[in-house]
Amino acid sequence: MALIADPELDERLFLDEAPQPPAVWQTVVWNDPVNLMSYVSRVFRTYFGYDRARANTLMLMVHEQGHAVVAEGPREQMEMHTQAMHGYALWATVRKVGE
Repeated sequence: MALIADPELDERLFLDEAPQPPAVWQTVVWNDPVNLMSYVSRVFRTYFGYDRARANTLMLMVHEQGHAVVAEGPREQMEMHTQAMHGYALWATVRKVGE
């Protein structure tokens, strides 16, 4: 789209037409009083394929901070990950980055 310099045109109209990057979503796993820390770490290794160090870091975030972002990406994929976490009996939610 070619833009002509015209001081009477409102440039905000052109900004609104610019393509927006796709929203980034997150899968968040929350702490619970039921699952062992070793189990949570094993789920992260098994399902997400994280190495032991990354899985343990995320598990400690869940345990100490109450939650951890375990994945980011398109909403549909994050919903799939959240459902999988539910299948492992972990508390998980989907949220939009920045909210």
